[in-house]
Amino acid sequence: MRALTLENLSTVSYGDALERLELVRNKLRWAARLERSEIEDLLDHCNELKDDIMLLSRKTRDRVVEAVPVEQETGTEPGKSRRQSLLERNFQFEGVFGDSPKLLETLEVAEKVAPTDLPVLIDGESGTGKELMAKVIHANGKRGHKAFVSVNCGAIPENLLESELFGHKKGAFTGAIQDRKGKFESADGGTIFLDEIGELPLIGQVKLLRVLQSQEIQRVGADETIEIDARIVAATNRDLFQMVQDGTFREDLYYRLSIIHISLPSLRERPDEIPLLLQYYSDEAAESLGSKPLKMTPSLERLLLQYRYPGNIRELRNLVYRLSCLSDGLADVKNLPAMVRKQLGLTEDEAALESIEICADLSLSDLKKRAIDQAEKQYLTRALRENGGNVAELARSIDMNRSYLQTMMKKHGLSAKDFRNHSKAQAE
Repeated sequence: MRALTLENLSTVSYGDALERLELVRNKLRWAARLERSEIEDLLDHCNELKDDIMLLSRKTRDRVVEAVPVEQETGTEPGKSRRQSLLERNFQFEGVFGDSPKLLETLEVAEKVAPTDLPVLIDGESGTGKELMAKVIHANGKRGHKAFVSVNCGAIPENLLESELFGHKKGAFTGAIQDRKGKFESADGGTIFLDEIGELPLIGQVKLLRVLQSQEIQRVGADETIEIDARIVAATNRDLFQMVQDGTFREDLYYRLSIIHISLPSLRERPDEIPLLLQYYSDEAAESLGSKPLKMTPSLERLLLQYRYPGNIRELRNLVYRLSCLSDGLADVKNLPAMVRKQLGLTEDEAALESIEICADLSLSDLKKRAIDQAEKQYLTRALRENGGNVAELARSIDMNRSYLQTMMKKHGLSAKDFRNHSKAQAE
């Protein structure tokens, strides 16, 4: 990213206009004293900027008067869906996406901003795919063949922050046994992704702002500066604007980073993508685990389509991998984590009933065996819970050999100890 100055920047778009405004604003904010010639120079640039903005405003008004269809302005041919149009324009996206208007809007913004070097701020709940969106912006831009360097700002100790981001010279501090590049140097020519930017301490925010303004870094322990050319994409799951109001995030850095601001919708807001993602991650898990693609009973599939996924796409992916690993060819409701069943409002008995729903992939004999197994487990669980895990007493009451009863318990993963502990806990 080339350094911007009042002399070399020519406004051709709203993005450029915003950068010029920010440049003038910073000049006024940080200058300790302005000479008369500098004031005149600033006024000249402000007048030029005013003329450029008026020109852009007239262009926008002309477009409205001409009543250009929305499809044509976004590059979408009449009769084609926005999703189809994106794909046909060779838009690179790792994964799948549906027809959610909110998501398509963010992808169209990403497509437009990708060829530029403007900083981008991405926000959204945890697990919505902020890093994936950063990679989409990188891949669809002119830096796509260069490095993409990801940094988790919340995982770096404050005393190592400067060294991690900007590097250090040998001997700069105890343990610095050789020169080391920082993340910004590693991303030179490419993109640096600053994840969890809201966790960056104030001292780190000051140093990052300096890099954004000067396009230079200085290694810890070094006297010279190093020019860098890295596009910055930042992400957060926090409300940075509120943090600015609270004084925990610098206002000038916020406006520097958010020239382009993208908000990712949660998975709850784009339910049409759930079946697409289930299939996509099922295939991915099969390849990763060396197994067959996941098959699900209709009951499980219905519940997964109803589930609200508080952890968003990350939770869905992890859930599919779990089901692929633990299910024996066909996943059903019993393979869901207890927490998910609880959030779905399923009791243990209801989950068992859901699991034996008739499925076209099972033969009649398989269905009978599955129903018998579920009935056995339910009966033993209830009986052991009622008698506090006393196996001998249960064997006598149902007239069954004790060793055979223990074999059945082992088959169903039941332990008498668990029921004794449960009984003690209730008594207390």
